[in-house]
Amino acid sequence: MHIVFAASECVPFAKTGGLADVVGALPPVLVKMGHKVTTFLPYYRQVAKQIPNPPVVVPSLTIPFEYYNRFVRVLDGGVRNGVQIYFLDCPELFDRESFYGTPSGDYPDNAERFGLFARAVIESSKILGVPDVFHLHDWQSAMVSVLLRSTYYFDPVLKGVPSVMTVHNAGYQGWFPPQTIQKLLLPWDMFTMDKLEQNDTFNFLKGGLVYADAITTVSRTYAEEIKTAEFGSGLESIFQRRAGDLYGILNGVDYGEWDPATDRHIAGHYTAEDLSGKKECRRDLLHAFGFGEVSEEIPIIGIVSRFATQKGFDFLAQIMEQLVQEDLRLIVFGTGVEYYERLFEEIGVRYPDKVRVKVKYDNTVAHKIEAGSDIFLMPSRYEPCGLNQIYSLKYGTVPVVRATGGLQDTIIEEPDGKGNGFKFSGYSPWAFLDAIKRALMAFRNKEQWEAIMRRGMAEDYSWEKPAQEYVRVYERAIEGRSWS
Repeated sequence: MHIVFAASECVPFAKTGGLADVVGALPPVLVKMGHKVTTFLPYYRQVAKQIPNPPVVVPSLTIPFEYYNRFVRVLDGGVRNGVQIYFLDCPELFDRESFYGTPSGDYPDNAERFGLFARAVIESSKILGVPDVFHLHDWQSAMVSVLLRSTYYFDPVLKGVPSVMTVHNAGYQGWFPPQTIQKLLLPWDMFTMDKLEQNDTFNFLKGGLVYADAITTVSRTYAEEIKTAEFGSGLESIFQRRAGDLYGILNGVDYGEWDPATDRHIAGHYTAEDLSGKKECRRDLLHAFGFGEVSEEIPIIGIVSRFATQKGFDFLAQIMEQLVQEDLRLIVFGTGVEYYERLFEEIGVRYPDKVRVKVKYDNTVAHKIEAGSDIFLMPSRYEPCGLNQIYSLKYGTVPVVRATGGLQDTIIEEPDGKGNGFKFSGYSPWAFLDAIKRALMAFRNKEQWEAIMRRGMAEDYSWEKPAQEYVRVYERAIEGRSWS
């Protein structure tokens, strides 16, 4: 089977979140299973810095818009882990400082940027190899499924090719003015509530959901949650309508990158059988954040996150005064909403003996926090899958999470510490604080705590099982399209 991945992010080239990890990790596993995978990405400025002047495989694709054409080169990113990478180069749209916008807001021409990207993926595939299925990721590539069932509907080469749409986060949809339908050369009769229109806007993700042959999202619980008004972000009726074609497939993780036994970023290596290296990682983490010597009886609590309400930072702010009364050290690391960046920097200044905050992102430091912490906090308002709690399990860093999405599916709390972590239900800062206190109490019982650590480290969230589930979805989509 030949699968084309279309996405706006992919490690190691371009990343803002978990989407990039999935698009980087899943294709090589599919290749190992015997499939052919091609991945298309925009040739952003950040990509060009990493890979300057890659070979040109298609010198010019003409991409029409309402009053003009744009032109795209297809660049050969090489074969990496068995996956053929192609970059779509349109400098006036992609040669920019950021992927989607500036601190003041999204780029106003994002509809044009990712509308062009979608059409260029299709046109490139007609030249470089028509796949058996297109696998599309989030709103930035959703127009591929729309175009396949409209502009390219009668194309004899593409008519039988299905698309699978993966929703990594239903909160990001790609909303644009109604006139976008003209700009992308789509007929106005598609701008209706049952197709592309949502509250008088042109909605990229909605279009992808309506026209895709199958829909996946990144955990079983999130697949159920997005059918509700609380989590569906206005698209719950579409998810309900497509429930028979909606699959929840929990993300895997790349243990080649995230394994304390081999991690090149951490101070000491360790396994569930020999935890001694974790103490070295703990000392290294404390040193990196400017703490002095800290007794092993005092837990280190780590956070690596985007600073946003969605990630539960409003909770953390509300319980901070109570939390610092406990005997602990708290390390907060990440970037995000300016309000939370400033708030937590101020908290770090206010409680320098117990709290350290760094407003930045660095992959090496993220690894150090996973390895050196005892407890990891993820109080997310919603979390489609979440990867850090899975990393934490592998590193023997016990997660405290809210019971939502992938956090609910991966973290188990049972009486007497028989689970692999701690979690709370409802949306209450005091329920969060109570879950932290349960973790702190368990930490004081070293025998019980090491049992929780080892239980988490033994879990297997590698990509092999999810990849098999994706293949079954591809096969159903191909079969369904053959009957249409």
